[in-house]
Amino acid sequence: MIALRRAEARGHFDFGWLDTFHTFSFGEYYDPNQMGFRTLRVINEDRVQPGRGFPTHGHRDMEIVTYVLEGALQHRDNLGNGSVIRPGEVQRMSAGTGVTHSEFNASASELVHFLQIWIVPDRRGLPPGYEQKTMSDADKRGMLRLIAGPRGSPSVVTIHQDARLYSVLLERDHEVVHELSPERHAWVQVARGAVTLDGQPLWQSDGAAVSAQPSLRLIGLEPAEVLVFDLA
Repeated sequence: MIALRRAEARGHFDFGWLDTFHTFSFGEYYDPNQMGFRTLRVINEDRVQPGRGFPTHGHRDMEIVTYVLEGALQHRDNLGNGSVIRPGEVQRMSAGTGVTHSEFNASASELVHFLQIWIVPDRRGLPPGYEQKTMSDADKRGMLRLIAGPRGSPSVVTIHQDARLYSVLLERDHEVVHELSPERHAWVQVARGAVTLDGQPLWQSDGAAVSAQPSLRLIGLEPAEVLVFDLA
């Protein structure tokens, strides 16, 4: 079964400095039918104007993955981390018992466009943690690259949950197949471009929940970047 979540159906707010879309309920956007999917709680697509951003704020008990599509995002937190995240990098922050951080567009002239993803951890009260790693486009071109997964998996960064986040770059007419165990579910999010998911077209920023299927098949309709979540 595939349930589509079209881009235009998401929650949307334009604050001038921030243009943000919420796949699931978040902040001022609330839809009781869109509270997340399995342990995937948040997919926010944010575009932040040059020199603007989110001042210091706090999080608890959440695995937060940041995936930059364009531009550069400046991160600072109370754990002592200060970094700039760019396309080709992935950041994981485990909020655990509590962390405060700020996020700002690192450029004075260019927009930053990124996805912020929240995954519910497997237990509460974990020590806060942070990782930022680089991944090459070559590792994602035409194949699903595991960019976030549980400890012991060959993922780029580690999360505290039985969830796996893959990224793939597809050219037109190229395909990739992901096998799903009978007890597993998937969420597909098109970061850019367009693909078909088992024959159904998905365009930029569309999402889809997949359950009770042995596999999912993605074919590029045009050059595309796609995230695939494999969830318990």
